[in-house]
Amino acid sequence: QVQFVESGGGLVQPGGSLRLSCAASRSIFSIYAMGWYRQAPGKQRERVAVITSGGITNYADSVKGRFTISRNNTKNTMYLQMNSLKPEDTAVYYCNADRLGVGRFSWGQGTQVTVSS
Repeated sequence: QVQFVESGGGLVQPGGSLRLSCAASRSIFSIYAMGWYRQAPGKQRERVAVITSGGITNYADSVKGRFTISRNNTKNTMYLQMNSLKPEDTAVYYCNADRLGVGRFSWGQGTQVTVSS
């Protein structure tokens, strides 16, 4: 099993930026595709970005051009740079190893992102 700890969320005004971090309890970033997911109140959790073990990235249409996923295998850490944030980006953000668009392991606590003026 793997535990994830997400951090970096907060309250930001529309148009602002945040950088989320994800730490894993084991060295898995070079083994699995890794994803960032979010869940807004009353909605299902959705994947917003994924990075394969080979470094190929893919994004949900709603965040394409605004979010950037990256990882540092030696630090066992993954990041999500979020720019030009919109109120509809408000959600709890989670990281996990990705398996066909869903998380492979148990979910962490997530980090709250609130975009509001």
